Formats: sequence, C-alpha cells, structure tokens
Amino acid sequence: MATTAVAIGTMKVAQVPSPRADFKIVEREIPEPGTGQVRIKVKACGVCHSDVLTKEGGLPGIQYPRVPGHEVAGVIDEVGAGVSEWKKGQRVGVGWHGGHDNTCLSCRRGDFINCENMQIPGISYDGGYQEYMVAPVEALVAIPDSLGDVEAAPLLCAGITTFNALRHSGALPSDLVAVQGIGGLGHLGIQFASKFGYKVAAIGRGPENATLAKKLGASVYIDSEATNAAKELQKLGGARVILATAPSSKAMSELIDGLGPNGKLVVVGASFDPIEVTPAQLIFGSHTIQGWASGTPTDSEDTLRFAELTGVRPMTETYPLEKAAEAYARMMSGKAEFRVVLTM
Repeated sequence: MATTAVAIGTMKVAQVPSPRADFKIVEREIPEPGTGQVRIKVKACGVCHSDVLTKEGGLPGIQYPRVPGHEVAGVIDEVGAGVSEWKKGQRVGVGWHGGHDNTCLSCRRGDFINCENMQIPGISYDGGYQEYMVAPVEALVAIPDSLGDVEAAPLLCAGITTFNALRHSGALPSDLVAVQGIGGLGHLGIQFASKFGYKVAAIGRGPENATLAKKLGASVYIDSEATNAAKELQKLGGARVILATAPSSKAMSELIDGLGPNGKLVVVGASFDPIEVTPAQLIFGSHTIQGWASGTPTDSEDTLRFAELTGVRPMTETYPLEKAAEAYARMMSGKAEFRVVLTM
C-alpha cells in the first residue's frame, strides 16, 4: 500500500548554500526517517575543524546546500521501517563514522572505518547543525545518562580519535607518551593518556600552557618555543608514542628524533603538507609513523564509557544554533578553549 510523507512541522537549519559561502539559517520541513534510519532531535553538535571540508568545498562530490556537523548528541525522535534495536526516546549520538555499506572487502573483514563507501555526516548527508537530522542505524552511538549532551558531542570525534589512537598505539602503562598540541584534540589526548597510566609529556607553544597541561594530567610540560622538544624527550628516555594532534607537519617532523626504541609517531592532526623524515630516522631505532582516523560507533561507545568511568571531559564553549557562523569563526580562530559546541 503506498504511503505519502506528511510534513510534521518546520525546523531551524544552519546550512552552507555553496562552497566558501557563509552559513545561512533557514526553515525546513522536519525530515521523515527512511528504512533503516532514525530521526534525531539534536540537543548539541560540536563544531570541528574538519567541518572546513564542507564549508570550503574541500572534498569532491559534496552536494550543496549541505548542513555540516559530525559531533551530534540528541534523542531519537522517530524510527524508520525495519528498525528494532533502537527506540524512540533513547539518547544517541552520531560521530565522524556515519555509516558503511557492509558489502565492500573492508566491511566483510570487519574493518568498517575503512569502508570503501563510508558515509560522513555533514558531508555525505546533512549533519547536526540543525534541530532534527536523519541518520542510518549503522552510525548510532548510545550515550550514557551520566554524560550531558554538550560533554558527549565532542567526544564523538575529538574524543574517540585520541582515545582510539592511544589504545591501539602499543604503549603500555608507565611508558613515556608525548602529546603534541594542547587544543581541541590535545587537551583530551592528555587526559586519556594520563588515565591509561602513561607518563605523559605535553608539548605546547609558550610557557602559559604549563599549568593547564599539568592540570589535565601531564607529568612533564615541554615548551617547543623555548627548547628542542625532541632533545627533551630523549632526556626522558625517548617517547614510546608521540600523539601528534596539532595540524602542523613541520612540528611533527621536528619530533621524530624524540622517539625511543620502537617508538611510534601517531598522526591525528590533519594537514596537507608533507611530513619530512629520512629513511635513517626510521631505520635506526625501528621507528614508525602511523595515521589514525576516528573509529566506529562501537569505538565511540567505548570512549564514552571510559570517559564516564574516569572523569575525562572536554572543555567547551557553547553557542546557539542561530550563531553557527560565529561559532565556526571562533573555532577557526584557534582561540577557543577548546571545543566549540552548538546548542539547540
């Protein structure tokens, strides 16, 4: 029997009408979830630096107008046909991993983060800069009741990225782990590294970050403007892992000589200029450079549970949805402390 979708009202949306255009607040009909989808009433959405890909047209194939946002926390407002494992009224989130096809070779091997057709909210489909959004069930993350929406949202991108990279890095409790950058990613990376039981060396620019780094859990603070950070790490025995969170390939290149035997530089700060390293720097000491991208929804749930247990929390600045352009500009300024979050 054929059915006709009926609009149930309108909602506010902050969308990008075209590449490099400013945000536009518009009214849209509230969408209906399709088969295998749910509709989420958005409570909070993080403003991530990766949203620049949508705002500035950084990836081919994005269809405009497009609503950015891949750090979404909310509640299921309606479920589509065929959805049984998620219920109306359940608190959920959506992160960078917005769905996978379940059919490509990577998916068949259970490597969903490398799905050939992986979807990204705010890029593949409209994300969380709106009052309601539709997402496939493969993207959903259950949010613990003890975490607020503004706390949970940044953990679904910045949080999972640092948590997942560290727990797969090979570092063991008591190992020296350095976190490069004390920003949106770095301030969470320091907290997770400390809670994992590592000896944490935070690397920042300028002496003013020392107090915060220690408060977040760092044992040592290294001012890269005043000293050679790689040499300082070697004085401590060399880092088992350096988590590079600040998107500066030059700064990453300068840290490679700070690795200890079998040390690994794990790159999570996205930059498009090359990291410079000589073969000798990798061969002597058996050093490794590895990139790490986020994780699956189950990894996000691990992140949230760990944060719930240990008290890891993002430091946030909040803006109403109507000020999405101002929130985005604040994030891009690099002056936010440390994650910008839209509230609905």
